[in-house]
Amino acid sequence: MLCRNPAEYVRETKKDIVPVQRNYDPDLHPFEVAREYTRAMNAVKVERIFARPFICSLDGHRDSVQCLTKHSTQLSLLLSGSCDGEIKVWNVAQRVCQETIPAHNGFVRGICVVPDGDAFYSVGNDKLIKRWSMANYETPTMTIVGKHVFTSIDHHYKSGQYATSGETVSLWDEQRAQPLQSFKWGADSHARVKFNPIETTVLASCATDRSIVLYDTRQSVPLRKITLQMNSSTLAWNPLEAFVFTTANEDYNLYSFDVRYLQRPFNIHKDHVAAVIDVDYSPTGKEFVSGSFDKTIRIFPADKGHSRDVYHTKRMQHISCVQWTSDNKYVISGSDEMCLRLWKAKASEKLGVTRNREAETLEYNDALKEKFAHFPKIKRIATQRHLPKHVYHAKREHKTINESQKRHEANARANSKPGSVPFVSERSKLVLQEEE
Repeated sequence: MLCRNPAEYVRETKKDIVPVQRNYDPDLHPFEVAREYTRAMNAVKVERIFARPFICSLDGHRDSVQCLTKHSTQLSLLLSGSCDGEIKVWNVAQRVCQETIPAHNGFVRGICVVPDGDAFYSVGNDKLIKRWSMANYETPTMTIVGKHVFTSIDHHYKSGQYATSGETVSLWDEQRAQPLQSFKWGADSHARVKFNPIETTVLASCATDRSIVLYDTRQSVPLRKITLQMNSSTLAWNPLEAFVFTTANEDYNLYSFDVRYLQRPFNIHKDHVAAVIDVDYSPTGKEFVSGSFDKTIRIFPADKGHSRDVYHTKRMQHISCVQWTSDNKYVISGSDEMCLRLWKAKASEKLGVTRNREAETLEYNDALKEKFAHFPKIKRIATQRHLPKHVYHAKREHKTINESQKRHEANARANSKPGSVPFVSERSKLVLQEEE
């Protein structure tokens, strides 16, 4: 006797979808690949149609935005410093400026928030380190007068210590007005200093003599130093891999290093056509965002050599700072035309509530796009991006220059004595010297 369960084919309500029985035997579905290819094509087209990454701009600064940092405990709070000495506290969720603080005379060079989120530090061209309470912005709770201009500041992720960069890299304690120790290794000054979020006793700095120096706060001397071909603007540590950091270089590229082997970078990230100014990792450690002097923002997969997306607007000028929010959903940029911009980390992602069926469909579409990613038509649609005219022409020019250099080297090798013109990989050319 046949026995059927009505729950398998009867709708619960009139608005529900009629259940359909499916047999997943591939012999019964000879055109499955063709149908999935069509669905993948539609999915990648829809993704590009709904790619609207720009959300809003936060206006209010009266000079170029110089530095940017996110709050350590509150997702919606953001702090930015400008070239006129003002620090603004933003509520990104409400898109309003909560407070404007006349903090320094001259540029605000760096801001960092303490781990518990109750206070933050700022440094500027006036040689001052100021501590501000998040409960009262009227006057700083502490002011330290330094001997030289501070170029950046970063706080320890667990203890009450912070580091500043300038003529030297100095380690400070919150309870003292004098540095605990100062590090110097040949460079005139240091542009940026960053603590490692995992190995919290390790920090790194970018020096003006084209070098990157690693330090350990438990020792009195620097650990290691590498000298590159060109100067590095800043660096960012991977939040999930303690031994990986990425540096933004003035030769238009970003370089990912492993501290266990600094003779060469393990990855080169290309696509910018001007000096890269800032870089910041996502909380997952799988991607990072970079801002460049070419007026664009690019998002790179950490293990790929080219960007997956590029953001730009007609009015946006040179990018000075970028941040990836702690919820992994948004990217924030600051630029020379005195405003901050909020972007979606995934350009086509829907903002708001997503129903279960919609989430399942999006997951299915992502699987299809990954399955057919290397098919020519789908790959062309998925990777094509419209670029500003100056970026487009600069990219073509750089391509012509690189092809010419490779052709010149190949001709020299072909017409020389065997072995006299050895082949040197691009990654091996970058690091000129390593010192310990």
